[in-house]
Amino acid sequence: MKNFLNRWGVDVALLAVAVVWGGSYLVAKDLTVVASVPAVLAWRFVPATAALGALWVWRVRRRPGRAELWTGVLLGLTQAAVLLLETYGVAQTRAGNAGLIISLTIIFTPLLDAAATRRWLPRGFFVAAAVSVVGVALLVSGDGFRAPNPGDILMLAAAAVRALHVTLLGALTRDRPYSSITVTLIQSGVCALLAAALDPPGTLAAAAAFGPADWLGVLYLGLAAGVFAFLVQLWGVRRTSASRASLLMGTEPVWAVLAGIVLAGERLGWPGACGAVLILLGCHAGRRIEARFRQSESGVGSPLVPAAT
Repeated sequence: MKNFLNRWGVDVALLAVAVVWGGSYLVAKDLTVVASVPAVLAWRFVPATAALGALWVWRVRRRPGRAELWTGVLLGLTQAAVLLLETYGVAQTRAGNAGLIISLTIIFTPLLDAAATRRWLPRGFFVAAAVSVVGVALLVSGDGFRAPNPGDILMLAAAAVRALHVTLLGALTRDRPYSSITVTLIQSGVCALLAAALDPPGTLAAAAAFGPADWLGVLYLGLAAGVFAFLVQLWGVRRTSASRASLLMGTEPVWAVLAGIVLAGERLGWPGACGAVLILLGCHAGRRIEARFRQSESGVGSPLVPAAT
């Protein structure tokens, strides 16, 4: 039994993270019907910040230095930008579209890193990127070719800004003695304060407008898709390979599509379904090519870049 848990327990836990992340787009979309996007984000980060604060008191209790503090603040600002674009986007498109388009972060991040370091990736990676772009074009076409809606464009922008956020995350924290819990707590607090500052009346009004189901959604986003996913991801990647963890958590778009179809009655149509398959294949191939390239350069696996942070 112990061997079974050691072998499969980590896989199940990381797959649960992907499922939780995949369902978060539909939950966020439903909440934006009741309250403004800044209000949803503000309340989303209240329980997350409280839980991370309790975790910090339990595990860390070390006051951050100036560099660590400003790193957390900067990453909080970029994280807030990602989530604002993402939540505005999912409010105007299908949850399945949102989950698939945001997965392009896996393609955008190595491209941005390669441009910054001037270490160009193999040609196969650019082929995988092109396949993903064609997939997006088919996905947003629905049942026939048409221009993407504003939500799709915002999700594409969110994927690009998330790639910048992930690149900054690595550049600012690599080889520095920062506490992951401390930096994440600062990020969460910055996101909560910034979102609330963007719409103070709406944030206060949301507290009265949310019903029990809405508050469950808020807790789901803050605790399940936030704190739980962070802790399980941190626990899991230390007990398995980066490639295996990335593969398991990379199934997030699949769960986003399934949640949209099963729970919200969304339809992809044949062009959209073909586009979804191309996005998944392109992102998966790009991830594998990038991982092999980094491994051949340094002798170690590439850092894990989950589809959702």
